[in-house]
Amino acid sequence: MNFQYKISLFVCFILVGLTSCKAKKQNGKVVSNDIIFQKILDSIYHQNEDCVGLMAHIEAPDKDISWNGAVGFSNKQTKSVLEKDQPVLIASNTKTYVAVAILRLVEQDKIELDSNIENYISPKSKRLLESHGYQLKDISVKHLLTHTSGIFDYAGSGDFFEFIKTQPNYRWTRDEQIQLAMSSGKPLGAPGDVFSYSDTNYLLSSEIIETLTGQDFYTAIRELLNFEGLNLDATWFSTLEEYPKNIKPLAYQYSTEEGVHSYSLDHSFDLFGGGGLAATTKDLAIFLYSVFNNKVFEKPNTLELLFTEVDTKQPKEWSYFLGISPVDFNDIKGFGHNGYWGTVVNHYPELNATISVFVLERDKRHLRVNVSRAYLEALKHLE
Repeated sequence: MNFQYKISLFVCFILVGLTSCKAKKQNGKVVSNDIIFQKILDSIYHQNEDCVGLMAHIEAPDKDISWNGAVGFSNKQTKSVLEKDQPVLIASNTKTYVAVAILRLVEQDKIELDSNIENYISPKSKRLLESHGYQLKDISVKHLLTHTSGIFDYAGSGDFFEFIKTQPNYRWTRDEQIQLAMSSGKPLGAPGDVFSYSDTNYLLSSEIIETLTGQDFYTAIRELLNFEGLNLDATWFSTLEEYPKNIKPLAYQYSTEEGVHSYSLDHSFDLFGGGGLAATTKDLAIFLYSVFNNKVFEKPNTLELLFTEVDTKQPKEWSYFLGISPVDFNDIKGFGHNGYWGTVVNHYPELNATISVFVLERDKRHLRVNVSRAYLEALKHLE
């Protein structure tokens, strides 16, 4: 019995088992849907309680659904109950925000995706990259955002993770991480030759945002993406911006295999564009839903640019556009991103629905797929 079939049976069992709930509905089908979605999350959690906690949000306005839920603990030591509106560090999900911010600057005619980065990154980074053999006139903005620049990844260096284990409270700067990328490895190839996922690409992209706006990148992203207008009140760059008012504490996120958790590390280890944002499942889902429903871009055709892809000479490990990748669950295609700690969000155009999932134990991050598949199956069966 394959996994997809098991998920389908699992969801059907829950749906059939909850048919009696229809008699208890209030305000139409909302309560019944809430029960179904929470039951799915509870069932997956109780088979995998070592995942510490699960959180999810489903944004599907065409089906009159905007639901979020949680199960488990926000701190496995204290056994604090996990609440559905607690934020977490979304790590590499931040890359989508950076890419969309760059596209907003493209809309404003401040830069083009094919512009080379030579005059847009900081003078210090320019000197550093050139001194290590990078031909900046050949590296475009598009190469950075699609990870086809050939620039070495500081976060992929073994020295980096050994350092943060021994000095977890060290406060990094972006310059130091770019310097580490240069000292840790040589160029991986000419721009467009190879796909290699690299946080360094997005650190340089945040420098481009600063050059073009004259603002700190995190302030510029907030304004370019209209956080206020989208009511993303629980989204911020952790430790670079003030903790939002009336927002619950960050839930603990664990990487037991690597011996770290999100409270044991200074957040600067992943902060300057490759990661850095904290958000709730709701805020993350609403952001991506808004992008795909043209509530962020000023021009409808800008969304098409998000699917820009660079064909490399060497085969890719996976497809990657501008801060998003394609997925295919239950024969439903989606687009989104995931993050180091066990976060994921994808938008599914066929359903016009966005699903975000947080797994608080990185070692159990495969559950992101299980939860996403189960919710897609449920959405297919719901009226």
